[in-house]
Amino acid sequence: MTTTMTSYDPAVDAPKHHHPVYDYDSGPPVDRGKFAIWVFLGTEIMFFTGMIGTYIVLRAGSPEWPNPAHRLAVGITAFNTFVLICSSATVVAGLFAVQKDDMAALRKWWGLSILLGAGFVGIQAYEYVHLIDHGMTPNQDLFWSTFYLMTALHGLHVIIGVLWLAVAYVKILRGGYSSKNWVGLELAGLYWHFVDLVWVLLFTLIYLM
Repeated sequence: MTTTMTSYDPAVDAPKHHHPVYDYDSGPPVDRGKFAIWVFLGTEIMFFTGMIGTYIVLRAGSPEWPNPAHRLAVGITAFNTFVLICSSATVVAGLFAVQKDDMAALRKWWGLSILLGAGFVGIQAYEYVHLIDHGMTPNQDLFWSTFYLMTALHGLHVIIGVLWLAVAYVKILRGGYSSKNWVGLELAGLYWHFVDLVWVLLFTLIYLM
């Protein structure tokens, strides 16, 4: 007697009560740029959280912590904070414009965002020069050490953000974005909003409390 051997294919020959085999790679694609920026922002959140937490602990352990209003120009910095908040609003306006293929509005709003961001850096630099001219240097006491460390690190992030916006603006001028391709602008916007939010927290902690 001759026995015929046949191959067994689970996908075809499995009993009907078996669970189906799912292809988990068939879902919607994940944009690598968005994934990367969220991972990066996650690390930045941990960094600033640690720094802010350390500041709070140091301040709580110093009962004679000076009143910031007696040392800092709160009014000027409040205006500077408003400038940075406005820059986030213009970034959002630019993103709305590119989604409608309104390139003229995109150039206007994105260029204004760059100017506002640069203005924030300029005002902060002016504040530093004024304070140092009056002998308020980082080595004076704990207040000034933490002030310069936190604001300078944030200022560095703002400079990076302004450069990022500027690079994106060059691509805008070259017609590199449209309603079907604006992820690069969205990534720059996410970083810029993060920088804005961090500054609102720092301004509240350092200048107002």
